[in-house]
Amino acid sequence: MGLYHPVEIGSLALPGNLFLAPVAGYSDRAFRSVCIEPRVHEQGADFTCTEMVSSEALTRNGVRTELLLPRAENEERYAVQLFGAEPEVMYRAALLLAPWRPDAVDINCGCPVPKVVKTGAGSALMRSPDRLGRVVEAVVRASKEALGGVPVTVKLRSGWDGASLNYRECGRVAVESGAALVCLHPRTRTQGYAGRSDWSHIADLVSRLPVPVAGSGDLFSPEDAERMLRETRSAAVMFARGAMGNPFIFAAAKAFLSGDAWQAPTPEERLETAFRQLSLLARDMGEGPACRTMRKQFCAYTKGVSGGAVLRNRLVHADTIEEYQAIIGMGQDDG
Repeated sequence: MGLYHPVEIGSLALPGNLFLAPVAGYSDRAFRSVCIEPRVHEQGADFTCTEMVSSEALTRNGVRTELLLPRAENEERYAVQLFGAEPEVMYRAALLLAPWRPDAVDINCGCPVPKVVKTGAGSALMRSPDRLGRVVEAVVRASKEALGGVPVTVKLRSGWDGASLNYRECGRVAVESGAALVCLHPRTRTQGYAGRSDWSHIADLVSRLPVPVAGSGDLFSPEDAERMLRETRSAAVMFARGAMGNPFIFAAAKAFLSGDAWQAPTPEERLETAFRQLSLLARDMGEGPACRTMRKQFCAYTKGVSGGAVLRNRLVHADTIEEYQAIIGMGQDDG
């Protein structure tokens, strides 16, 4: 079997092993959509996941939370990621996902953000493997009762800090509690996103678990994906920051892993994709909020574009689609 290959997660069969990771503030359905869109005859991301959704907010009918849940029109297979610390609340939240028919439910056990950790959720769950197991069991139960038994997956970090690397125990508990896949971002909670991720932890977990293991962390190029798959023997890789402003990385990685030729997008194609994302986001949340949200995305899309620094200095102040168009047009003329 080559490095690019299908993956089975419980009952879910995926055509390939290049996934888009759930990233708060980025992986809304507009961005997921452009990560999936084929360019010419190339396929984008094989599997996508929503931003993390608060189980507490969902069970309290949080309007903002409901904006996070819908599937994109071209999203054939997607997961919803939930976070929370209370098994019963996670159970009730998972039941409420039924109208959206997700193909999997992912449990966030890795987020290092203080406002999440202080509630006992995210990477704080790794400090209590027993609770982590009960959370997984609760979501698996909800899946069987209301979601057609779709697989439940778990995203972990290596541990809370360097003195408490317990990804082995947490991975084992997650699988024993019903998880069909474990994704490991091999940094600790205290590391955040600093330093280097330790891919040897992924390889170690692969050797110990009877379910597929996906790897995440420091994936910024097709070559990175190839090296992670080869060195760790992970079943799949999850691009996170490496896909920001570069949804083309999935097609590029697929071609690289398959030994096929691939033509990098032109600056014009990059900007066309950015505008496509902006248009989709404006439909979901309105033009003003979409334009403000897309400032950081346009900054990423314009890296490597001639005159990009000038463009970025202007784009961070854009408030309307018309302003974006004027700035991009002016930047291209100057370039």
